[in-house]
Amino acid sequence: MSRLEKDEKNIKPKYNNHLIHEKSPYLQQHAHNPVNWYPWGDEAFRIAKKENKPIFLSIGYSTCHWCHVMAHESFEDPEIGKIINKVFVPIKVDREERPEIDNIFMNICQMMTGSGGWPLTIVLTPDKKPFFAGTYFSKESEYGRVGLKEIIISVQDLWNNNPKEAIQSSEKIVNVLKKISHNVPGADLQEEILENTYNALHESFDLKYGGFGMIQKFPSPTNIYFLLRHWKRTSNDNSLNMVLLTLDKMQQGGIYDHIGFGFHRYSVDPTWLVPHFEKMLYDQALISMAYLEAFQITGNPMYNKTVNQILEYVIRDLKSVEGGFYSAEDADSEGEEGKFYLWEKSEIKNILGDDADLMCELYQVSDKGNYKEESTGKQTGKNILHLKEPVADFALRKNLTEEDLHEKILKSRGKLFQKRKMRIHPQKDDKILTDWNGLIIAALSKAYQVFGNKSHKESAQKAADFILDKMYDDGKLMHRYKDGEAAISGNLDDYAFLIWGLMELYQATFNIKYLEASFNLNKTLMEHFLDKKSGGFYFTADYAEEIILRKKESYDSAVPSGNSVQMLNLLKMAKLSEDESLKDVAIGIEKYFSEKIKRSPLAHTHMINAINFRFGPSYDVVIACDGEKESVIAQEKLQNVLATKFLPNILWMDVSLIKEKKFPFNIPDYLMAKKALEGNCTYYICSDTDCKPPLFNVEEIVDILDN
Repeated sequence: MSRLEKDEKNIKPKYNNHLIHEKSPYLQQHAHNPVNWYPWGDEAFRIAKKENKPIFLSIGYSTCHWCHVMAHESFEDPEIGKIINKVFVPIKVDREERPEIDNIFMNICQMMTGSGGWPLTIVLTPDKKPFFAGTYFSKESEYGRVGLKEIIISVQDLWNNNPKEAIQSSEKIVNVLKKISHNVPGADLQEEILENTYNALHESFDLKYGGFGMIQKFPSPTNIYFLLRHWKRTSNDNSLNMVLLTLDKMQQGGIYDHIGFGFHRYSVDPTWLVPHFEKMLYDQALISMAYLEAFQITGNPMYNKTVNQILEYVIRDLKSVEGGFYSAEDADSEGEEGKFYLWEKSEIKNILGDDADLMCELYQVSDKGNYKEESTGKQTGKNILHLKEPVADFALRKNLTEEDLHEKILKSRGKLFQKRKMRIHPQKDDKILTDWNGLIIAALSKAYQVFGNKSHKESAQKAADFILDKMYDDGKLMHRYKDGEAAISGNLDDYAFLIWGLMELYQATFNIKYLEASFNLNKTLMEHFLDKKSGGFYFTADYAEEIILRKKESYDSAVPSGNSVQMLNLLKMAKLSEDESLKDVAIGIEKYFSEKIKRSPLAHTHMINAINFRFGPSYDVVIACDGEKESVIAQEKLQNVLATKFLPNILWMDVSLIKEKKFPFNIPDYLMAKKALEGNCTYYICSDTDCKPPLFNVEEIVDILDN
């Protein structure tokens, strides 16, 4: 801890509010505001009703730059605090802790204003119905934009003098939300949806810099997954080329941390240069799987290296001592966005000495800098490290071998990394979320299958064991763990993403307990989340608090929707267990959202990945051996051969010693019949339509599956 951090810690806060005992790092950031914040809960709404005050609801998250800006400008200001406390009962919500609250009110903000974002600002009646919505507001009105102070005065006037208008407005808003949330199921989709999705992605693709859209750039991993599967199905090289250009430009850009590894949230420009500097666990998981699949297709060592560097960052900086993974790292340090990640040329020269000029040219470092001051647009003399060209091309241009250049990069990066470690680090959001851990368990498990790095398998197992031990009880998951406390009922994403991770972990380890846990979690989903009448899963359980209405989500955004992930989970579980009822539930998801998918395929690319799996062909490979030792050898052979191939619609399982193992489903006759033949480990392959003759040589499997 630096002297500055110690000094700040020893300063006795002037204000304390009702967030003081909350676990969320975001809520703790606001626990000493002059605003008398309450957490979301009965107490705040009881007081609002008793005192006849509206609710001032502010939603954000700990690594959000603009949340920090609004906090510094307004919520830390005693004047603003005084008038908020006078007019409202103020409530703070961490969107990552309470995604169901954030989801409802973000939809309302988008419906009322046409846009959304964080911090999210909502004014509610005491019975939780909204009548005003917005995002970031400066303290004072400026440049034609209304400021927070003016908004508060206007709301006060409305509530004191015409509360009926506010209440009627809130009723209308809630009714409109319920109306637009109503959905009429359609028919299951045909294969033309795949081509329609490809065409939509092609139209929005940036031919120069990769990615989708021409202003801000988000990594959008589910788009990449779709394009790779489209290439596999159609042999359309343009699908693959869009992916490769995007991945190359992302890795070269400033959105990638070339010193400490891992990806920042998104870039504010089309060239991937200037990021919003926060790093999210879910991005690392989803992006690493995109590079991994591209490696399986191309064998490009840069993709291999990128996957391993991302996961090195995750294990080094986000792994808790208990084994679970923390949520994120902030964009800001010392009150400035990106300060931790920026470099002046003179600083690099002092650190690297003789190698400085070469590294500055490679990473586009100049005296002028490439990072501008946000408020004025002036150059700062600070640089975001990025590559203008592939390392191989730079080596050729500088008359160096790739090996020599990589050695220089490794040495220089190590020096810069050690120097950067001495800076004041961005704050880490050290809550552990079940859903995001499910994603990183999936990524680590897939990485182990492909690269065989045991630290990836061990990290995935420890995270899974931690969640199943600390955040799972009596068949139900909790959403958040912090400081020894598991709290907040699990939502659809928690169950669906963890099932994804556990099923990948079973494929990596063949440990039946992970398959058993995934089927048990699915039972809870089927009982408490499934709409048995219309199809699809609600985001919240039938025993959870209902906020305005109970929603079913299908849109894939920064993370895929729980319904998208669960549809694919169910199709795979149905294939493994031969339980057609699970497939029926999966198709029910598709039918419920089919009209939405047809209207907006770009918002449903992961759902369409699940539909692609349904179209097939898909395969399961079963290993049968006479002994456990032979079984382990056969498993390793299978993984070594198949995992390096891009075979997204394949599952494998081991039924050796099947009677001694506790399978999580009734073992179908077809599995009982699969036995080792002639004393040899035997591989059985079945597709959607037929089964192949038993095989003894794992290489023969590739000839069948990769054609």
